[in-house]
Amino acid sequence: MPTMKQNISYWHQQLMLKHGATVKHVLKSAVLLILAALVLETFVFNFNYFRTAGYHTTNLDNRLSLTKTLDNQYRVTEVNHVIEFKNLNSEVHNVWLNFDYRQPAQQLKVKIQFTDEAHSTYFDSTEYTVGVPEVDVNTLCDQSEYINLNTTGLVSNLKITISGEDINYPVKLSDVSINAREPFLFNQTRFLFTLGILSLAFIFRPKSAIYRIGIVRNPRKSKAALITAVAIEIVLLSSYLFMGSNLVGVATSTYNSGSWDGTGIANTFKVGGENAQQYAELAKSMAHGQLYLEETPPQWLQEMDDPYDKGSRDELQKETGEDYLFDVAYHDGRYYVYFGVVPVLVFYLPFYLITGSNFPTAIGVLIAVIMFVLGCSALLDRFARYHFKRVSLGLYLLLQIPLVMCCGILYLLKFPTFYSLPISMGLAFSVWGLYLWMRGRAAKRPCGWYLGGSLCMALVVGCRPQLIVLSLVAFPLFWRKYITKRTILTRKGAIEFACLIAPYIVVAAGLMQYNHARFGSFTDFGANYNLTVNDMTKRGWNIGRLAPALFAYFLQPPSMTGVFPFVQPAPFETTYLGQTIKEVTFGGVLACLPILWILPFSRRILALRFKTRSTRTIAGVIIALLFGGVVVALMDAQMAGILQRYYADFSFMFLAASVLLAFIVNENLRPGSTAQVLLMKGLLTLVCISVLYVALLCFVPETGWFSDIYPWSYQDIIETVLFWT
Repeated sequence: MPTMKQNISYWHQQLMLKHGATVKHVLKSAVLLILAALVLETFVFNFNYFRTAGYHTTNLDNRLSLTKTLDNQYRVTEVNHVIEFKNLNSEVHNVWLNFDYRQPAQQLKVKIQFTDEAHSTYFDSTEYTVGVPEVDVNTLCDQSEYINLNTTGLVSNLKITISGEDINYPVKLSDVSINAREPFLFNQTRFLFTLGILSLAFIFRPKSAIYRIGIVRNPRKSKAALITAVAIEIVLLSSYLFMGSNLVGVATSTYNSGSWDGTGIANTFKVGGENAQQYAELAKSMAHGQLYLEETPPQWLQEMDDPYDKGSRDELQKETGEDYLFDVAYHDGRYYVYFGVVPVLVFYLPFYLITGSNFPTAIGVLIAVIMFVLGCSALLDRFARYHFKRVSLGLYLLLQIPLVMCCGILYLLKFPTFYSLPISMGLAFSVWGLYLWMRGRAAKRPCGWYLGGSLCMALVVGCRPQLIVLSLVAFPLFWRKYITKRTILTRKGAIEFACLIAPYIVVAAGLMQYNHARFGSFTDFGANYNLTVNDMTKRGWNIGRLAPALFAYFLQPPSMTGVFPFVQPAPFETTYLGQTIKEVTFGGVLACLPILWILPFSRRILALRFKTRSTRTIAGVIIALLFGGVVVALMDAQMAGILQRYYADFSFMFLAASVLLAFIVNENLRPGSTAQVLLMKGLLTLVCISVLYVALLCFVPETGWFSDIYPWSYQDIIETVLFWT
């Protein structure tokens, strides 16, 4: 019997015999990419280390007028937080504020002013100029403590003002120096990120071998590559969610350790305040045999003539001092949850019955997002393999990345709250429903596939009702088989069609009964009874809301600045003289996602499909997706307002339509032709810009996110990117 060493040797010989050239090429490329990343991290990203190497550091401690603490640290207080040095008469290239690392981390605002050979007095911003801006410094980020200045000649006076919001004084300062040498720092995260970017650039370069590997011709290679790509995406998405630890709700001895119970491997804890516990509280109520929340509304709310008037509620809350639950449905003296009930049945109720604890919402969002990525990739693979002949691995991956990353799920991961959970679950159920339908269309015994697919699509109503419009895709998928060919009139066809319809009927019956038990109506989901910022019972539909909403959702250009993360909240103006529900948004999808710029050419591209195929399935799917996307955007604008997370409701539909249109164009071009090469280069450019925009959006500081709760840690990210400052 051969030994382990002999087996390894045999397999190595076989591998090198069959794929020796490929293995050597891959290894050589990997080494070169690693070396390139090392060079960049060492010599480019450590630019300040080499720039300051020749500086002669001058310590200014003997000029400090601050008092000292018992541990020999200088005290920056609310009264004494301005440091001024006069008559330096020296070149000043940078200032090093060495804060005591042993004190609690704090985010500080540092304002530096100076006089030099170009300014005899301290200068600041005027109508026509911008003075030295404030810089963010945190006491636990060493890089931020080095502040580079652009002075002219010799500096005479130097003034440093240390301020900020919610500072806990005193702030301990070890020493102050000018012209300090910055230390060399090898940032592992930045190195790995750089290596990843270089690898992507290498893989997707125009002459890459992935454009010669056909999805249909090379099934084993393509499937292996697809699985690898999806696995990497899942790791990245998971890492991003767990980075925002303040919203995760899971604690261990090393993660969110301040909320760890000190006994088990992990425990859950509440995040987001009382308002964020709706699903968990509903699970407890269901476990006790009731559909309303156990908390009793205050008496003043029950006695109000119009409890849905926020202004009146706020006045009574101030008068009585009794709080009420916000953003829940209030009906007949009880609180209800108007969000879809399926997430409770899938996650919260089983978890509560088993553990007696609240299910961590962020984990549910992550699971739903992972299922969406898997289902979306499988669905796209199904279309590529069975409806097109010339889709290459390169084209598939190039379009799968924006389909997954640009559809809004990253923003749902940024804020993995109970608001994001029904949307992410609705998307996950939708793509898996469509995939199972597609499998059923090609199966000899489709009933099982149809039942599973329709069940997924029907459950969408119990998550995010708007997304039920994706069920319109059923018409182009099944019309020809059951209506045009009239197989629905046969026994086999009737049974199959019944399998498509039955899950909808069962789920609808359950949801209608659930609604009736709560509100006495089979069709009332309770959204109109929401205690929110406006009276939903009187909101109605108004055409005046559509123009600003459609502009914000589709056409508004991104608002940019010159400082990372570059993307900023977009301004909003409207001539609608009524109440507009609006949260921070960052530009319209058509303006910010160039991959969607293929949509205006839909008619011409579909004409190409009509010339080569007698069936209209793909064209029908594209039309259904575009129609559904517009309908959902209009519904969101009318029923709820303009919110960034709502982009996830409809972005997937437009992106999926764009991908299928790109497949059609590629199908009508000769492989390797100039036209196809131009297509690939154009798509590569559009995809890069689209993904870059979404990636930057992930790091825009927002209230309640990681940047707000842990500003000192967020500063590390800023310094990692802005390595030259």
